[in-house]
Amino acid sequence: MSTIDLNSDVGESFGNWSFGDDEAIIASVSSVNVACAFHAGDPSTIRATCTAAALAGVAVGAHPGYRDLAGFGRRFIDMAPDHLTDEIIYQIGALQSLARVAGTTVSYVKPHGALYNTIVHHPEQARAVVDAIVSVDPALPVMVLPNSEIERAARAAGLRTVSEAFADRAYNADGTLVARTRPGSVLHDVGEVTDHVLRLAIDRQIRAIDGTLIDVRAESICLHGDTPGAVAMAAAVRAALLGSGIEIRSFV
Repeated sequence: MSTIDLNSDVGESFGNWSFGDDEAIIASVSSVNVACAFHAGDPSTIRATCTAAALAGVAVGAHPGYRDLAGFGRRFIDMAPDHLTDEIIYQIGALQSLARVAGTTVSYVKPHGALYNTIVHHPEQARAVVDAIVSVDPALPVMVLPNSEIERAARAAGLRTVSEAFADRAYNADGTLVARTRPGSVLHDVGEVTDHVLRLAIDRQIRAIDGTLIDVRAESICLHGDTPGAVAMAAAVRAALLGSGIEIRSFV
């Protein structure tokens, strides 16, 4: 693999509450998943984040989630599929407007948090997300976990899918992410994270939490912007990839 996309979740500050260092993260990645104000973010934060991405030449993606500010979008919500579709349409549309004013465009969609994990195995919600994207713009790619319900639904609808892996998350032996409620689910050691990423980018493998090596195909690797030490981690991952002759470039 001579090129790889690095993506990160940004735009998650809200009012007086500041989360992460978006500009520093943007300097290390090639795509950013911008919160759409349902799980985090507010209009001013979102516009400023899109402006920073535009100035850096970094691709902007919509990062819609459940309407769950209190839970940061990390709690499952059982809702009617048509209502979920409308909420995703609303979030993508809001980001499109703010991105346009900031001098850029929304180039893809990546669902957030509990919604992202739910549509790995929940066919009704997966189809609801796909219906939203198709309704807004069928040319928008959707970022997915490989071998998921959302991947199958998106391909059936003719959407481009972008397979994703995670730099700072532990994996189960079946290729799913270890639940955040379990110890060791989030990786914090910079050396461990860079080894994890290089194995992904070069060998297309991940060492699961039980030690098993599993094959993973990924067009993009995610670094969470709200992980402690995220800025240093992103810089280290970028340096390790470039040092191994791998170009960091957005898939769009």
